[in-house]
Amino acid sequence: MEEKNYFTYYTIEKGDNLYEISKKYNVNPKLLAAVNGIKDNEYIYPNQEIIIPKSGYSYYITGEGDTLEQVAKAFKTNGNELLRFNKDIYLLPDQILVYKDGR
Repeated sequence: MEEKNYFTYYTIEKGDNLYEISKKYNVNPKLLAAVNGIKDNEYIYPNQEIIIPKSGYSYYITGEGDTLEQVAKAFKTNGNELLRFNKDIYLLPDQILVYKDGR
C-alpha cells in the first residue's frame, strides 16, 4: 500500500501570503490556492491552517462531470492505479485526487 501522507500542514503567520509560501515550499501558487479552496489573490488569516502539496506527486481537483477515465487519462494511468493513492473517489466537484509522479 502506498504512503497516504501527501500534504504538509502550515499555519499562516502574520504577513504571510500564498505567493511567498509557495516559493518557500516550491509549489505552484495556483495549485496551493486550489487545494485549499481559495482564490490565489484571496486574503489569508494568521492562525489559519492550510495544506501544502508535497513534491513527487501530481494533484487533480475534480470538476463537474469528471469521470474516472478522464482523471486517469490526465494522470496517464488507469482507475485501479488511482485507487492505490486515493482511498475514496467520489468524483464530486472539488475533490483532490493524488498520483505519484514518474510512475
